[in-house]
Amino acid sequence: MPQPILTNPYITTIAPKKLIGQYLQMSIAQNTTSQLWQTFMPLRKQINNAINADLICMQIYTDFETFTPDTTFEKWAAVEVNSFDNVPEGIHTFTLPGGQYAVFKYKGRARDFAPAFNYIFFTWLPQSAYELDSRPHFEVLGHLYKNDDPASEEDIWIPVKKRD
Repeated sequence: MPQPILTNPYITTIAPKKLIGQYLQMSIAQNTTSQLWQTFMPLRKQINNAINADLICMQIYTDFETFTPDTTFEKWAAVEVNSFDNVPEGIHTFTLPGGQYAVFKYKGRARDFAPAFNYIFFTWLPQSAYELDSRPHFEVLGHLYKNDDPASEEDIWIPVKKRD
């Protein structure tokens, strides 16, 4: 089986994004990501103002500095939309703040992501000119995303700011 691949990031600044989706509170130890997506995907068909077919998997951490496998956070399954008009019932809105992000391309299965996570936060980030910013983290699951396939690709967006 091929090993997961993580590219070096590029740094980009984005404007705020309007997202529509669903969310759950969870932790790494009590991971309910599959239930979140199973609930969201049938409702996705009701969203008629998505800007593209990409899915957004977003995490909102309250304190990433003391993060452990038992730390709870809010996880979203969402799509980006051009407006919050006609939001289907049972779906929530969220405005992702704009700002600077380090964007990594990851190729591999989500369940094999732990070494890439460790590299990003314990090797790349400390050695870079950036520090973590307190905004949501997210992944863009585009047309190359294949769920649990080793050939699946996604973009990992990490909120950063220049070190002082």
